Amino acid sequence: MKRRNKVSAEFSMSSLTDIIFLLLIFFMLTSSLVQISVDLPESDSKTIAPTDFTVMMTVDGSTTYNGKTIKLREIKSRIKEDSADMDNVKNATIAIVAEVGVPWSKVNEIIEISNSLRMRAIIATQPRK
Repeated sequence: MKRRNKVSAEFSMSSLTDIIFLLLIFFMLTSSLVQISVDLPESDSKTIAPTDFTVMMTVDGSTTYNGKTIKLREIKSRIKEDSADMDNVKNATIAIVAEVGVPWSKVNEIIEISNSLRMRAIIATQPRK
């Protein structure tokens, strides 16, 4: 009797899963190092949305809340104090007015504050020239 040499059609998945695992670790580590710099948008819109609170940020780092200069870390407590008198806090809106050149991370901090207080946030855009 002749012995037939059969080629195995099976594929070893162990090496493939190791490679995928290493790639996953690589992308997770490098994604935290990437910083995105986004200029705030300009808009043709003329719509004015009603707001309850206004936070204005300038390129030099100063922040104003409802017309008064304030430190960024104090905004959340001030909004909590001012919203305690409101009847419907869930419909409250925070307008974020930021100059072009303000880092997106600063705008994102205000958005996170509004999210934690269960309020809406609107980013005011500059009109196009």
